[in-house]
Amino acid sequence: MPNEKILIADDDKNICELLRLYLDKEGYETFLAYDGETALNLFKSEHPAMVLLDVMMPKMDGWEVCRRIRAAGETPVIMLTAKGETFDKVLGLELGADDYVVKPFDSKEVIARIKAVLRRCSGSEAGDDKVIRFDNLSVDLSRYELKVKGEVVDAPPKELELLHYLAGHPNRVFTRDQLLDEVWGFEYYGDSRTIDVHIKRLREKLEGASEKWSLKTVWGVGYKFEAKE
Repeated sequence: MPNEKILIADDDKNICELLRLYLDKEGYETFLAYDGETALNLFKSEHPAMVLLDVMMPKMDGWEVCRRIRAAGETPVIMLTAKGETFDKVLGLELGADDYVVKPFDSKEVIARIKAVLRRCSGSEAGDDKVIRFDNLSVDLSRYELKVKGEVVDAPPKELELLHYLAGHPNRVFTRDQLLDEVWGFEYYGDSRTIDVHIKRLREKLEGASEKWSLKTVWGVGYKFEAKE
C-alpha cells in the first residue's frame, strides 16, 4: 500500500471528501484545502508527494498555486477542472502541470492517473534509464542536469524530460501529441505548439554540440532524436 501524502485543493468540499475517500482506500495520506492560500501553506508544511489542484479557487487560483509549487520544486500536480469550464491546456503545460482531470470523474480513472503520474515522476517505470549519454551530451533525470560538452546547461524540467525521452528512443519518430502524452501526461488534442517551443529552445542550447546526433523535424509527422552510426 502506498504511504505518500496527497494534497487535495478544491473549494467544493464534497469533491474534496470524495477524493479523500478514494485515496484513503488506496492507502494515501490526504490533506484538504478549500482555497489557494491554504493549499500553498499545506504544501509548504506537509511536503506532499502530489497535489490535486482545482483551477478556480478563492484567494488564489489554481494557476498561481501551480506556478508557485513548480517554482519550489518538482512535486507533480494534477489540475482539476469542471466539465464545460474553459481549460487552457497550453497554459497548464507551460506552468508545469503533469496532468488534468475533468469533473465529474470516475474514481478508477482518478486513481489510475495519480498512480501513472507518481510512477512517471519517480522514474520507477520498467527499464527507465535515468542517465542518457551521447557524444558531448549527458541528460541526467536523477539530478535534473543537462551537460553539453561537459558543461552544465540551464534547462527547465520539461525541456530535460522531453530531451531525455527523445534521446532514450533514438531514431524513433514521435508525433507532437505522443510527446505531450508521454512527457506531460496530457490526453491532449488541438494546439500542440508547446512541443515546438520546447524543441526550439533545446536546439538553441544543443547547437554545435556534436555531428553524431541531432534533434530532427520529420515534416508532417513530428520529431526524432537522430543518432548517426
